Amino acid sequence: MNHEAPVPPLQESQHTPCSHCGAGVMHLRHITYFTWLGGELITVPDFPAWICDVCGRREYDERAITWLTMLLNPEAGHAARRVKRTPRPAPPKGTHPSPPLE
Repeated sequence: MNHEAPVPPLQESQHTPCSHCGAGVMHLRHITYFTWLGGELITVPDFPAWICDVCGRREYDERAITWLTMLLNPEAGHAARRVKRTPRPAPPKGTHPSPPLE
């Protein structure tokens, strides 16, 4: 996936300074997101990103990254496997539990 830091969801009306250059302000834009999955290039149009108006740094919305990760997960849509558990053996008959230690 991408190595740029995701940011918490913000409202466009909020002015957040750029964490990279400190001079610019981050603005919400919808861009085409590119990432590699195995040997395939994946593109996602209209992906939310916060972009600095001075240095151009891109930071991606945390919820959008989580959503995309779930969609690209190879196990998505498959039923979860149930783990068969072996029942515990019953205690031998005729034994009594030990009295508590004082």
